[in-house]
Amino acid sequence: MLKFLLICTLAVASRAEIAEEEDVLVLKKSNFDEALAAHPNLLVEFYAPWCGHCKALAPEYAKAAGMLKAEGSAVRLGKVDATEETELAQEYGVRGYPTIKFYKGGEKESPKEYSAGRQAEDIVSWLKKRTGPAVTTLAAVTEAESLIADSEVAVIGFFKDLNSDGAKAYEKAAEAIDDIPFAITSDEAVYGKFEVSKDSVVLFKKFDEGRNTFDGELTKEKLLAFIKANQLPLVIEFTEQTAPKIFGGDIKSHILMFLPKASSDFQAKMDQFKKAAEGFKGQILFIFIDSDVDDNQRILEFFGLKKEECPAIRLITLEDEMTKYKPESDAITAESITAFCTLFTEGKLKPHLMSQDIPEDWDKTPVKVLVGKNFEEVVFDSSKNVFVEFYAPWCGHCKQLTPIWEKLGEKYKDSADIIVAKMDSTANEIEAVKVHSFPTLKFFPAGDERKVIDYNGERTLEGFTKFLESGGKEGGAPAADDEDDLDTDDLDDVDEGQDDDSDGEGDDGHDEL
Repeated sequence: MLKFLLICTLAVASRAEIAEEEDVLVLKKSNFDEALAAHPNLLVEFYAPWCGHCKALAPEYAKAAGMLKAEGSAVRLGKVDATEETELAQEYGVRGYPTIKFYKGGEKESPKEYSAGRQAEDIVSWLKKRTGPAVTTLAAVTEAESLIADSEVAVIGFFKDLNSDGAKAYEKAAEAIDDIPFAITSDEAVYGKFEVSKDSVVLFKKFDEGRNTFDGELTKEKLLAFIKANQLPLVIEFTEQTAPKIFGGDIKSHILMFLPKASSDFQAKMDQFKKAAEGFKGQILFIFIDSDVDDNQRILEFFGLKKEECPAIRLITLEDEMTKYKPESDAITAESITAFCTLFTEGKLKPHLMSQDIPEDWDKTPVKVLVGKNFEEVVFDSSKNVFVEFYAPWCGHCKQLTPIWEKLGEKYKDSADIIVAKMDSTANEIEAVKVHSFPTLKFFPAGDERKVIDYNGERTLEGFTKFLESGGKEGGAPAADDEDDLDTDDLDDVDEGQDDDSDGEGDDGHDEL
């Protein structure tokens, strides 16, 4: 008996060693398994102390931990300093910060990636959906009022028969959405309180109209379309917290208004922007970006804008190919924005391709400088073999390649038919070439066929030379997967709110730790 008590005492003491900071468990390699055993439902943030996104998340993460603890929930939040616990970070494939994973049922093999917003309410709602029923049953008015008061967005299904086909379709829709609480009721008093006279689905929100009532056939697909069209504000401000909702949503066409929040006519322009948004719910996401915020400058650069050129409107599609559009008019009125969006939805807009001016000395150095305005003329010259590096000024891998690329240019500077060139793809865009990562290396062989050959060999002078001498046929060994991805999240180095900074640049896309 004494031995049993001693074992229990040691177990309790061992558990007590897991320190907490603001209700968040401080996890290490040494206590990770123990934490999972003690808290079977555990959300874990892998962070870096220097990471700006992690610092921004910290207060919301702690608030969410406190909310759950205050409710007596068994779900806990933990955090791992991935710069110290490198073995643990590598075990779970952490490549950016913060990386957030949910361990359910004490299982550590296949944690679920956290995919919702970065506000405390988003975190709590996501966890409740993951650990409880997709739909909670409301039996009283006070329960409905509490749900609405505690949630930025909440959906309630009003069904007299909870086993009806409509109620079942509603439950299926609820199972498909993680970041919004869903409830269902058949209570007459709840019907009366919210002035609902027949079976219906109502989305309650703390912005814009306040509530939206579904009107249509009760199917999972139509309910999902209704919810996704109404769950975000008509105009959403781009911030660290809203970025996951913006980039992770189903609406891939975004119109952006760049405007200083401090400007005297800010509200007037915002009202015009919001008025235009009403006609494109579910089709185009209307986003406001404060052009005075330092963290937003990368987005301005991505669209070829400077602070002094704002206010400005741009539209982008985030499908397989990112395509940008620029309105002909600079006016920010509901009418001009509506007309611009209408042309877009009707497929009548031509993409806007950025280009710098052609430098006077673009061909005076061994590595020729290409911009949008001289690209076609140079690379598709039928008498020349042109090897081009598409780079980003902030890309760490591009900086590492620079001295090698310059040596290659020097090697072929006197060649009659080989040109080594480079183009800043953050400031120049080409319809014939879509760049998705940095650096991208492409070879344009001589001839009238307008061929484009991707280089996938070693990034060495020897590898490049072998490739050029073989006319683009011998690319050497496969390239390592160390490119800086240019995806939707790189509009502001958000990476769904992640920093990837293994080389100290602070701007790289997806560098491994």
